[in-house]
Amino acid sequence: MLLFILVGLLVHLVFFGSIFDIYFTSPLVHGMSPQHIRLPPPAKRLVLFVADGLRADTFFELDDTDSPRAPYLRDIIETRGSWGISHTRVPTESRPGHVALIAGFYEDVSAVAKGWKENPVEFDSVFNESKYTWSWGSPDILPMFAKGASGEHIFTHCYSAESEDFAAEDATKLDTWVFEHFKEFLISARSNQTLLKKLNEEKIVFFLHLLGLDTNGHAHRPGSREYKENIRKVDEGIKELSFLIEEFFGNDNKTAYVFTSDHGMTEWGSHGAGHPSETLTPLLVWGAGVNYPVKIQPQHLQDTFLNKWNLEGLKRIDVNQADVSPLMASLIGIPFPLNSVGVLPVEYLNNSDLFKAESMLTNALQILEQFRVKMRQKKESTFSFLFSPFSLLTDSEHLDILRKTRSYIHSEKYKEAMALSKTLIDLALRGLTYYHTYDRFFLGISVFSGFSGWISYVILIILKTNTGILKEPSKLDKQKSSIIKYGFFILGFLIIFFLSCQSCPWTYYIYCLLPLPVWHAVSKEFQIFYSLMTYLQTIPFSKVLGFLFVTLIGVEMLVLSFFYRLVLTIGLFAFAFWPVGAQICTQNKATSLSWILLCMLMAVFPLMPVVGRKPNITLVTSAGLLALLYSLACILAIWKTKNRSVEDTNIKLHVVQMLILVVAIAMVSTTHSSLAIKQGLPLVNQIISWTILASSLVLPLCSSTTIFQRLLSVFLSFMSTYLLLSTGYEALFPLVLSCLMCAWIYIEQETLVKYGVYMKQKLNSIDFSCSSNITPFRMLNLDDIRRSFFLVFFIITAFFGTGNIASINSFDPASVYCFITVFNPFIMGGLIMWKILIPFVLVMSAFETVQISAQISSKRNSDKKQKIDI
Repeated sequence: MLLFILVGLLVHLVFFGSIFDIYFTSPLVHGMSPQHIRLPPPAKRLVLFVADGLRADTFFELDDTDSPRAPYLRDIIETRGSWGISHTRVPTESRPGHVALIAGFYEDVSAVAKGWKENPVEFDSVFNESKYTWSWGSPDILPMFAKGASGEHIFTHCYSAESEDFAAEDATKLDTWVFEHFKEFLISARSNQTLLKKLNEEKIVFFLHLLGLDTNGHAHRPGSREYKENIRKVDEGIKELSFLIEEFFGNDNKTAYVFTSDHGMTEWGSHGAGHPSETLTPLLVWGAGVNYPVKIQPQHLQDTFLNKWNLEGLKRIDVNQADVSPLMASLIGIPFPLNSVGVLPVEYLNNSDLFKAESMLTNALQILEQFRVKMRQKKESTFSFLFSPFSLLTDSEHLDILRKTRSYIHSEKYKEAMALSKTLIDLALRGLTYYHTYDRFFLGISVFSGFSGWISYVILIILKTNTGILKEPSKLDKQKSSIIKYGFFILGFLIIFFLSCQSCPWTYYIYCLLPLPVWHAVSKEFQIFYSLMTYLQTIPFSKVLGFLFVTLIGVEMLVLSFFYRLVLTIGLFAFAFWPVGAQICTQNKATSLSWILLCMLMAVFPLMPVVGRKPNITLVTSAGLLALLYSLACILAIWKTKNRSVEDTNIKLHVVQMLILVVAIAMVSTTHSSLAIKQGLPLVNQIISWTILASSLVLPLCSSTTIFQRLLSVFLSFMSTYLLLSTGYEALFPLVLSCLMCAWIYIEQETLVKYGVYMKQKLNSIDFSCSSNITPFRMLNLDDIRRSFFLVFFIITAFFGTGNIASINSFDPASVYCFITVFNPFIMGGLIMWKILIPFVLVMSAFETVQISAQISSKRNSDKKQKIDI
C-alpha cells in the first residue's frame, strides 16, 4: 500500500511538472546578431522613470478641484510630449513588467517565482546595449538587469530591503531617496573627471525606479490620500530633476525622457491579474526625438477615458508594454534588445521619414532573426520528414518582403516601407509563437496517455480489491504476458531512439516513457475490465445510462466551478436538499436540518466579492468570537459525554487553544489599529503572531486521537492562524466550513442504514489511531462514489469559496500584516499559501472521519470479500 502511494505521488509530481514544460517554457532564444540603426539618433542620453504600481486613470484624471494631480507632467502632455496607455500582460507583477519595459519580451509566468533579486535566465536589455547605465531604486528590481550583463557598464544604487515597509509612516521616502541620490550623483560628477567623461558619452541611460506608489497602494489603497499625494511628490521630483539634467548637460536638447509604470493596481490595493486597473499604465515621452502633442478631433477608441481625463483633443498613442523597449533603443541609437518582441511605435518619434523607415526595418530584422534562429533550432531537433515549417513566412517570402522594403526606402516611399516592415514583424511574431508551441500537442498527448493510464489502473485496483466484481483471480496466459511485456519494451526502446535522435530534453523522456509501465500494469489487470463489462450486462441499460448522465453532470459542475464561482453556490443548494431526496430526513431530522441550513449558508460565500476588496476588521473579530462560542459548545458536549477514554488534560488543552484564539483576536485588532495610525507593526504582536502560527502545527498533535477531540483541536489551532491572515468576511469561512463538515460526518452515518450497516460504537468514542481495528472491511457501494464527489466539491469550495486564489494571483500584503510588513515576496507568498491550505486541512480531516464512520477501508483486505452492493 505504501509503495502504491509513493508511486502515485511520483506520477502526479511528474504530471504537475509537465504543465511548465508544455505551457510555461521560456520564450527566449539565443544566437542572434545585434541589428543597428544606420542613421544618427536624435538623443545622446535617456532618462527612464518607472513609477511602480501607478494606475493610468489615477494619473491622468483630474482631482476634485479639476486640477491635475501631476501638474508638471500634465503640462508636458499638453505642450511638448507624446502620451498614451501602455497595455501590460498577466501576470501584472513588478518583475515581468520591468522585463517587458527594458528587455522588450514577456517572461513566462513561472519566472515570477524564480526570484526578484537576480536574473534566472540570460536576456538582453536596453541597459545591456547602452554605453553606460546608472540606476537608483529598489533592491528587488535593479540587480536583475545588472547580473549577467556583458561588461561592467551597469551601475546600481539601492536602498536597503528593510526600507520597503508597508507599515512605514511615509512610503514616499522611497521616491525621495531616489531623487536625492540622483541629485547627489550629478553634484559629485562635477568634481569627478572620470565620471564626467562617462556622462558625456553617447548612448547612456539613467533609470529611476520609484516604488513609493506601489507601497502606498498596497498599504492604503489607490484611492487613498497617501497614494494620490505620492503622485504629486513624484511629479515634483521629476520636475526638479529634469531642470537639473538640462542644466548639467548645458541645455543641449539631447536628452529623451520616458515616464511609465510596470503595472497598475486594483481598488483594493492588489495586482497580478488582468483587470483593466492592473493592465492599463500611463506612458509619457518627451525630449529629444519625440513628437510634440497632436491636436485632433475626438478619437474613436473602445474606452471613454479621454472624456473623463479631459484629454479628448490630444492624440493618444497606445502601445503594448514591450513596445517601450524598441522606442527607447531608437531614441538613443542602440541595437534593439536581441530578445525583444516589441514593435516600434513610430508615432512617438519626431524625426525624418527615412529614420522612421530605417528604424522599422531594423525592428523587423531583429525580430526576424529570432524567428530564423527558433526555426533552425526546431528544424535541427526534428526529423526532416516530420518537420512542419511555418507556412506563412517561408525563406522566399521574407526575402521578398525585405527586398521590396529596401526598394521602397531607396525610392523614398517610406510609408509603404514601414507598412511592409510591420507586416514582416507580425508574421515573424506569429512564427515565433508557432515554433515556441511546436511540441505542445506532442507533449500533451504523452501526458494525457500517462494520466489516463494511471486513472485506469487506480480504478481497476479499486474494483479488484474493494468490490466483488472479480469472481475468480485473474489469470493471464504466460505466453501472452511475455509478448505484451516485450512489446512494451520494444516500444520504449523505439521512443528512446526517437527522442535521442532529436536531442530532446531529458524531461521529454519521462513524459513519453511513463505511460509504458502504467499501461503495462493496466494490461495485467485486463481481466477486471472484462468482469466489469460482464457485470454491467446484468444491470438494466437505463440505470447504467442514468448513472453515466449524473456522473457527466457532476464532472461538468466541477470543471465549470474553476471558471464561475456561482456554480459552487448552485452545487451547495443542490446538496442542501440531498437528505430529502435520499429520505434521510425521516431518520434524523435535526442532523438533516443542520445540513440544509449550513449548505445554504456556505452557498453565500461564492456570491461575495473576492477577498481583499475592503478590509473589515470588525468582521474578523466577530468571526473569532463566534468561533469561541462554537468551541465552547463543543467542549461542553464532549464534557457531558466524557468517558474513561477522555482525559481531563485534553479538555485543558482545548481551553488553552481557546485562550490562544482570544490572543489571536487581540493581535488582529491591535495590529491593524497600530497600522491605521501609522505606528507600524508592534514587535510584540509580530512575535506572538509567529508563535501562534508555530503552535498551530504542534498543538493538534498533542490532543487526544478521539475523533471529535482531534477535530476540535485542529479547528481551534487553524482558526487562530486563519484569523491572523484575514482582513474581512473570509474569517467566517473556516467556521461555517467546519460546522458543515461536522454535519456531513453525522449525516453520512445515517446513510449506512439502508445498506444494513450499523456502527457498533459511537462516533465520539472512535479513535483515529485505531481506525483500522475499529472499522471492519466492507465492499464499496454507490454512496462511496457520492462521498468522493462531495470531497472533491468541498475541496474546490475551500479553494474558491472566498476567492482566496486571487490573494496569490493578485498579491495583497494586507493579509500578512500581523506577521510581516517589510516586503518579502517569498515569506508573504508562503503565508498566503498557508491561508489557502487551511480550509483544505479542515475538509480532509472531516473526510477521514467520514471514511471511518462509513466503514470504508483504506487498506487492501482480500480475505474478506463480499458481494458488491449497487
